[in-house]
Amino acid sequence: MINYFMVEERKFTVRATKDPTGGYSGRCLELPAAISEGETMEELLANMKEVIQLVLESIEKDCPPDEKIVVTIPT
Repeated sequence: MINYFMVEERKFTVRATKDPTGGYSGRCLELPAAISEGETMEELLANMKEVIQLVLESIEKDCPPDEKIVVTIPT
């Protein structure tokens, strides 16, 4: 079985919001379950990378290979 997480680099869009009381929060637009926060933008970025990886691993574990369909949309 090929672990597709290591096959290619993937890009995700994070909507970052500055909290009026301090720090930042972020949500991945492609993976709505991937939400995190950080005191600085750098910390938010590191936290978002980690939570995106965790969500992807969870999806991989919950979806057997015979139930996957890859869809390519031209840009």
